[in-house]
Amino acid sequence: MKTVTPTPSDPVRLAVLTNRMEGIVRGMLNTMYRTGRSGILNTARDVIACIVTPEDEMLACAESLPIMTLSGPELVTPWLREWHPVIKAGDAFLHNSPYHGNSHSGDHSVFAPVVDDAGELRFWVCVKAHVADSGNSLPTTCQPLARDVYEEGSLLFAGVKVQSDYQHLEDVQRMCRLRLRVPELWHGDFLAMLGAVRTAERELLGLGRELGWDALQTYASEWLDYSEGRMATAIRQLPAGTATASTRYDALALTGVEQGLTISATVAIDADDGRIEVDCRDNPDCVPCGINLTEATATAAVRFAALNSLPGDIPINGGSFRRLQILLRENCVAGIPRHPASCSMATTGIATRLTGAVQIAFAELGEGLGMAEAGGMFAASDSIISGRDPRRGGEPFVNLPVIGATGGAAGPYADGWLLQVGGAAGMMMRDSAEMDELLHPIRIDQDRLVPDTEGPGRLRGALSNYVEYGPVGTSIELVCTAESTESPALGARGGLGAQVSHQYKRLRDGSTEPVISPSVVVLAPGESIVSYSSGGGGYGPPHERDVTLVLRDVREGYVSRERAETVYGVVIDDDHEVDEAATAQSRRLLAAAGRTA
Repeated sequence: MKTVTPTPSDPVRLAVLTNRMEGIVRGMLNTMYRTGRSGILNTARDVIACIVTPEDEMLACAESLPIMTLSGPELVTPWLREWHPVIKAGDAFLHNSPYHGNSHSGDHSVFAPVVDDAGELRFWVCVKAHVADSGNSLPTTCQPLARDVYEEGSLLFAGVKVQSDYQHLEDVQRMCRLRLRVPELWHGDFLAMLGAVRTAERELLGLGRELGWDALQTYASEWLDYSEGRMATAIRQLPAGTATASTRYDALALTGVEQGLTISATVAIDADDGRIEVDCRDNPDCVPCGINLTEATATAAVRFAALNSLPGDIPINGGSFRRLQILLRENCVAGIPRHPASCSMATTGIATRLTGAVQIAFAELGEGLGMAEAGGMFAASDSIISGRDPRRGGEPFVNLPVIGATGGAAGPYADGWLLQVGGAAGMMMRDSAEMDELLHPIRIDQDRLVPDTEGPGRLRGALSNYVEYGPVGTSIELVCTAESTESPALGARGGLGAQVSHQYKRLRDGSTEPVISPSVVVLAPGESIVSYSSGGGGYGPPHERDVTLVLRDVREGYVSRERAETVYGVVIDDDHEVDEAATAQSRRLLAAAGRTA
């Protein structure tokens, strides 16, 4: 075993250079935020930025969505070297292949090499953005019912060169203009990504000339080794042991998924050696629909869950990840897909369930570890919408407005976040209702939390979110991919599951009819989509929740008095004060029932 010291030779220099690197990746994100065209990029901020070493280890990444950030770029760079043996300054590559390290086809990546004056590759810089349209057969980048990549229909780019000597190679841009529904929107986002990697390249070249490339190489090696040491130290503080946990993915009306899928993971902590192994191989084979994970998203889902059980100051880079071994299986729904398996939903769905299984397994290994399971990342309110905008002369639009998903999982120290979760971890920004109404011909009528939908626990999960919106002056089409409609987000260590998501179509006469997910929904003027997102699971027995927190939840309208008494064992009188004697008796009964269950 390699001996790793957590103490760098020059801590001040290490900290300064690390901040320089972090400033560069933040600059890449800001470039895309300020110059991107689509709402999913510049408003929801479904983007990442990172720096990768020539040895294919992530050196720095901007704070962004874990499901896209925690793995992928370092899986792609070996393919780029294989496909393009001669890498030169001024090259840039477009990549979205789910079979070669990308998250899913709806996420377009741009890679650029940082080549010094002597022609030596020093770093890779990469950005990735969820595009509004990727050429799918339906106007969506998330297509769970696609039987394979051909039915999915996305344009696939496997390390395609798009710039040489800093000049555009126009072939790909012509292709996209002919095959994408909103070509100018894509083109604007593509230029934003190119601008971001060129900004980072310029900064790194300047830094290398200022300090010397040998000094930067020494820094990168020392930073990754130091990070590995920090990770090893953190793992040694955990209890040794092995645990397996399972969760459930919803049934789909397709062969092989009619009963849903059980998703499992086994976590083994070797505290003495400072290593963690997570085995994801005991899962079903790839299925004939778009829910299969990619290698990148399966890896990222596990890393995300593991980091949720470790101190929050672990550096996020390839050095830390050396201490986390993830066992995946080829042709596995939670592993490594074989072409032509569709991975259209690889950043959500099974990824959220796999993260949940790993978090619950960690929780079973000891109090204060792991988390409960998060709710589904998408609700009906987060459907990809498309149509023609009568306010702009019938101009077509396609976008994924992020309006109403919640679902944050409870952990050992905090309630679940009231933000979109899953692989987004609250990093995907919620849209402004007013901006969505300006950008699209829709009106958002309601957006509120729903009481009594949380996963109860000592720490509770997030509540469900209710959203209702419909078109104005036109018809629109929604591709609904709401998740957790059957299988609730599970609790951990005695915590309970949460409300599942559900959705309806409200007709012009005010009546409603259920909407099955996934499905395509057409809304005419006067109709609307009614969306309830899924809540997040709870952590620890509900009757152990701090009485003052239960009282606060009741006063805020998050939990009813009836639920406070029957689930949390807290009796609240008509004056909204705690009846201490009745509460003590109620909690004794709940604790006894829990012991005999």
